[in-house]
Amino acid sequence: MPHATQHADDTAVAVAELDTALRGGPFHVALRAAIAARGLPLQRVQHHLSRHGVKVGVTSLSYWQQGARRPQRPESLRAVRALEEILQLPEESLIRLLAEAEEGASGQRPAARSYRSLVEASGVLQRLLTDLDAAPDSGLHTLGHHERVRIGTRRELLGRESHHIVRAHKEGVDRFVAVHHGDPGCAPERMQVHALENCRVGRVRLHHDTGVLVAELLFGTRLRAGDTYLFRYGVDDGTAGVSREYVRGFGPAGGQYALQVRFDESALPTRCHRFTQHSAAAPRSSRQELPLTGPHRSVHIVEPRVRSGIVGIGWDWE
Repeated sequence: MPHATQHADDTAVAVAELDTALRGGPFHVALRAAIAARGLPLQRVQHHLSRHGVKVGVTSLSYWQQGARRPQRPESLRAVRALEEILQLPEESLIRLLAEAEEGASGQRPAARSYRSLVEASGVLQRLLTDLDAAPDSGLHTLGHHERVRIGTRRELLGRESHHIVRAHKEGVDRFVAVHHGDPGCAPERMQVHALENCRVGRVRLHHDTGVLVAELLFGTRLRAGDTYLFRYGVDDGTAGVSREYVRGFGPAGGQYALQVRFDESALPTRCHRFTQHSAAAPRSSRQELPLTGPHRSVHIVEPRVRSGIVGIGWDWE
């Protein structure tokens, strides 16, 4: 029985290495140890991920476990959470190591929220969306999204309004699931979602600690593939402290996006600027100053065709 004994010894070593890596990291070592401990080739890991509704290439998985790249995009973070289940790991074990790796690599971050908080929010968001039976593919393609944000007298995020133009690429789509992520310290249980045009509010789910709120907007009709639809909704917030930026993340490339931020006349910032990020973990780029002039007390940006990543407006107070 020497071969069986050797196999048992190898398995014990692999499990011990995995336990050590999960405690101390780094992320890529823990991922490599987990895959080795389960004895799965990368093609099988990819197959299991596809059964979870997540598409990741074998090359990307190889890069991740070598430390050549880190998962950063929302779809990649979904993959990491699925890997925890597939590889029979404790919940949040890989995500925790990934957040530590990203924050250690980035040093001081200019964003109002840390990468760790964004990663935590992504996990919460996924659970809330699952609770609403929201599939990764909503069946809708965005042709246009115009968003207006209001900053109040206390320099707080008072609320926002969104006007969507969508086209269905699946049969029977009858809703849109809206996501609102309030500023740090907000109270989502005190926020209000309003259906303003061509929709009504359905189920609402929220998570206090991360400030994430999701809401169904029901169309009252079932769209056929190819149908277009226009609807408008708003979120009353005003529950957090001083706001310094507003960001919007995009998965697949889409249509036009316009963002306008309007300030109360008694609370005007000293300067405003536009910025973009490839992902929440990436450095900010494409910074462009936005003049705050005229009687309208607002600034805006227009993206003719959005790409995967993040775009936003930031501002400084005196």
